Amino acid sequence: MQTLTDIESEYSFLEADDRYRLLIDLGRELEDMPAPLKTDTTLVRGCSASVWVYPTAKEDGTLHFLADSNAAITKGIIALVLRTVQDQPPATILATDIPGALGPFDLSKQLSSNRTQGIPNMIALIRDTAARYV
Repeated sequence: MQTLTDIESEYSFLEADDRYRLLIDLGRELEDMPAPLKTDTTLVRGCSASVWVYPTAKEDGTLHFLADSNAAITKGIIALVLRTVQDQPPATILATDIPGALGPFDLSKQLSSNRTQGIPNMIALIRDTAARYV
């Protein structure tokens, strides 16, 4: 699995269309989220596309997130967000500057506001989940 830094390095050299393709490819790499987990409870509010995030606590105390979207590029954005927090202890997730980690991708300038408006809500859900487990 590529690190966020590796992805950013590749992303920075690409033209806009290729950046979209990279995001779509990242979204395809997300772990499958079973349909029964895609409920109103796991739906992230404020996203233009449907986005679901389902957290699980692993035996080692880390958090693992399943996520999906009905929009390919949005799914890629989710993949970027999850690269910053996946399988980390809750305290580490709370200490992680997720927006800062995503900063080099400059998503607000690369994508329409409709595509990026739900990112803060995804991050808030992840942080709220981590706070419950600390």
